[in-house]
Amino acid sequence: MDTIFAQATAAGKAGVSIVRVSGPDARAAAAVFGVELASLDRKVGRLLDRDGALIDIAFILSFEPGRSFTGEPVVEFHTHGSSVIVSRVLNRLAEAGFRLADAGEFTRRALETGQLDLAQVEGLADLIDAETEEQRRQAVRIFDGALGGLVEGWRVKLIRAAALLEATIDFAEEDVPEDVFPEVNDLLTSVHGELLTEADGADVRERVRDGFEVAIVGAPNTGKSTLLNRLAGRDAAITSEHAGTTRDVIEVRMDLKGLPVTILDTAGLRVAEDAVERIGIDVGRKRASRADLRIYLLRSEDEEITPLSSDDILLLGKADCQVGSTKPGVSGMTGAGVDDLVDRVALTLSDRVRSAGAATRARHAVALREGVAQIGQVLERLASNDIESVDLLAEDVRTAIRALDALLGRVDVESLLDEIFTSFCIGK
Repeated sequence: MDTIFAQATAAGKAGVSIVRVSGPDARAAAAVFGVELASLDRKVGRLLDRDGALIDIAFILSFEPGRSFTGEPVVEFHTHGSSVIVSRVLNRLAEAGFRLADAGEFTRRALETGQLDLAQVEGLADLIDAETEEQRRQAVRIFDGALGGLVEGWRVKLIRAAALLEATIDFAEEDVPEDVFPEVNDLLTSVHGELLTEADGADVRERVRDGFEVAIVGAPNTGKSTLLNRLAGRDAAITSEHAGTTRDVIEVRMDLKGLPVTILDTAGLRVAEDAVERIGIDVGRKRASRADLRIYLLRSEDEEITPLSSDDILLLGKADCQVGSTKPGVSGMTGAGVDDLVDRVALTLSDRVRSAGAATRARHAVALREGVAQIGQVLERLASNDIESVDLLAEDVRTAIRALDALLGRVDVESLLDEIFTSFCIGK
């Protein structure tokens, strides 16, 4: 492979900047500047230009294959963070014949060398993009191999189940236990339930990545826009005593106790004569129905509303004007009840996050559900005692394994044979 280089830290002035070189000739990059390195080394060195002029005095590190981020030989130049110094180092490497890395190429090499699995690569991307504490925690968990650990556990069980089924096909005349199907059923039932749980939780974890949506819903003049402005800490929406001021959905993205949340201010719900307002009300209804949570602001204690979800929150709007009311309310004007509302929204969404698993993307859910479908077919046939075509059962299990392969890796024939020979005393 080519030996590639790039600046590994953000562009611009800084205390220290890092230029990374990765590939089979990485150590030769140090020699370009007149520095000799061992395969595993660290030193302060003088970086010299082609004419012997001093570019910078830098801290230089070399990593052996398998002990670097990319898994390849790597050299890093920790220079002073002047953009001029970094530019000269990069230009000198290009002049020496090294190739500037493509976007994401260091991470791609880490994947190809087995330093990271695909889920960890996605976790790293999410970690870089994280804006809230919950996003950081989730990304670190995936980058640390949480999903990979789960998948490896499922693969072990599926390999065992496949090995048992293969044994009844390939070694029918040998000394192999006859009734392997109860164990196969137990293994597949366990994996099936865990895959289903993970797939169901992927939507919630994806919302942590992309952000939850919370819609403020209610009739006109119930204080929706004022509440939005209070939550946002600025005048994000126009407020007026005249009904129908909000014609479109107004969105404000915020960090709500570590969770990424977009608050939606929707048009007041009423029978409108104005065509534009009717469109706004229709758009607001649709967005609110798709939101993760809804805050209904009521005009009075007598108003009846049927929430779309049991988690939805019903409060009296304009609580500062609801004298003598016994129902809980909120006021964007005075701030009354706002802190309690924020705590309740955060607790509701946090509970959903805690109950979700490690899968974070739609791609994960697709692979998991494919595994669920294939294992489900095998379980149905085992339940009906339809075990005459064991080769078809084994193929369904192998298909489930391949679905998990889409997340992390591969299972080859040797894995199945190893399990068979270690589990049974074949040919004894």
